[in-house]
Amino acid sequence: MSWELVAGLETHIELSTKTKIFCQCTTEFGGEPNTHCCPVCIGLPGTLPKLNRAVVEYAVKAGLATNCRIRNISKMDRKNYVYPDLPKAYQISQYDKPLCEHGFITLSSEKNINITRIHIEEDAGKLIHERGDTYVDYNRGGVPLVEIVSEPDIRSIDEAMEYIEKLRLIMKYIGVSDVKMQEGSLRCDVNISVRKNGEDAYGTRTEIKNVNSLNFIAKAMEYEFNRQVDILESGEKIEQETRRYNSELNITEIMRGKEDADDYRYFRDPDLVTIYLSDEEIKKFKDDLPELPGKKYSRFVNEYGLPEADASLLIKYKNVAEYFEKACKNIKNKKTAANYILVQIFRRLATDSEKEEFNISIPPEYLNELVVLVEEKKINSSMARNVLEKMLDTGKPVKEFITDEDMKGIDEETLRKLCGKAVKANKSAAAQYLAGKEKALGAIIGYIMRETKGKADAALATEIVKKLIRQ
Repeated sequence: MSWELVAGLETHIELSTKTKIFCQCTTEFGGEPNTHCCPVCIGLPGTLPKLNRAVVEYAVKAGLATNCRIRNISKMDRKNYVYPDLPKAYQISQYDKPLCEHGFITLSSEKNINITRIHIEEDAGKLIHERGDTYVDYNRGGVPLVEIVSEPDIRSIDEAMEYIEKLRLIMKYIGVSDVKMQEGSLRCDVNISVRKNGEDAYGTRTEIKNVNSLNFIAKAMEYEFNRQVDILESGEKIEQETRRYNSELNITEIMRGKEDADDYRYFRDPDLVTIYLSDEEIKKFKDDLPELPGKKYSRFVNEYGLPEADASLLIKYKNVAEYFEKACKNIKNKKTAANYILVQIFRRLATDSEKEEFNISIPPEYLNELVVLVEEKKINSSMARNVLEKMLDTGKPVKEFITDEDMKGIDEETLRKLCGKAVKANKSAAAQYLAGKEKALGAIIGYIMRETKGKADAALATEIVKKLIRQ
C-alpha cells in the first residue's frame, strides 16, 4: 500500500528591528540572562504595551514579497496559555484579522506552496534545563516575530526544504531578518499527516514543534511519516497531538495533546489600538522592496547568460549577488567574473556563514579591473588567476602586480617558436601524449608558461603544441 505525505509549515521568523515589539528593550542576540528585559517584557502588573511601528512595516514587506494580500485594518489578540516562558500567561498575537493573507511561494518545479497568513506576535522566553533544574531567560521574550503559515501543500521532504530555503532567502533579501537558524531566528512547527495515494481527504495531523535546523526538519519529517504509516498499517489510529524532535535518538516524542484555536480562548487585546494601513502606505512599502531572489536569478540566466547552477549559487548569498553585479559592470562575458567568485574566492570561504558575510579583502571594482584586462586580452587567464590570489592576499588592486610589460603579452609568432622549443625539450611527454596520455601535455605547457612567466596564452599554446606533436 502506498502512502502520501501531506505537510504544512508554520515558520516563525524573528524580525531584525532594534527594539522589541512592545517596549524599548534591545533585540540583540545573547547577553547575560534576563538583562534584555523590562517590566513590559515580563508582564508586571500595571504595564502597558506599545506596538513598534517598524514591526508592522517589516511584516507587510514580508507579505508583499510572498505575494500576499495586505489588510488595511487588523488588530492584536491575546492567545491564552500557561507555560513558564510566558510570564503574562498569554501571548499577544493575531487571530482572525492577520496583517497578510493568501500568498504563495513558487518552487523550481513551478508548483506553488500557498501561504494562508502572515501575522505578527511576540516571542516567548527561553527555558534552560541543566542537571535536573529548569531556568528561565526572558531576554528573548517580546522579540518581534512573523509567523508564516502555509497550506498543507507540501508532498515531500525535498519540497519542504526548498520552500524553507526560498522563504529564508526572501526574508534576507528584503532585510527583515537575518534568519540565522543557529540563533533561533527561524524556527518551524511541522504539521504532518499521511493518506493513501489517490485519496482527497486529509488524515489526522500531528505537529512537531520548534525545529530549528534544516537537517533536523528533514529527519523529523521522515521519522514522523514512517511512524504514522506504521500505525495505520497496524490498524490503529493517529492521535492529534503535539510532538518534539529528539535529535539524539532521531525520533519524535509526544509533548501534549494538540490544541485547537478554541483552547486558546482568543480575544482582542484591550491595551493595543487597531492597526490601520492606507493603500498609499502599502504601495510605498511595495516600492521600497529590492529585487527579489527569484527575479534576480531569472535575470542572471536570461540577460547575463549564466548557467543555472552558477546563478543559483550567486543568488543564494545576498552579499555575493550584490558583489557580483558590481564586479561584472560593463563586462561582455559576465561568466568570467562569476567564475572568479565561485571558484577562487569561494575556495577561501569554507562555510555558508563565511559566504553569507562575504568579507573579502578586495572591493568589486578591483575584480572588475582584472576581468576587463582579461577581456581586452592584455593578460591571459592563467596570469589573471595568479594575480587574483595576490590581490586577495594583500587587498591591493591589479595595477600593483601587473606592469605595462606584462600586458604586452607574447605575439603568436614568438609563441610558435617557443612551442617548438618546448616539444623538443620534452620529447618523452610528447611521446606519451601520442600514446594517448592526455595529461602528459601538461609538462609541455608548463614549460612554456615558465619560460614566458605566465604571459603566454595557454589555450593557444595547447592548440599549437598538439599540432606540432602530430606533424
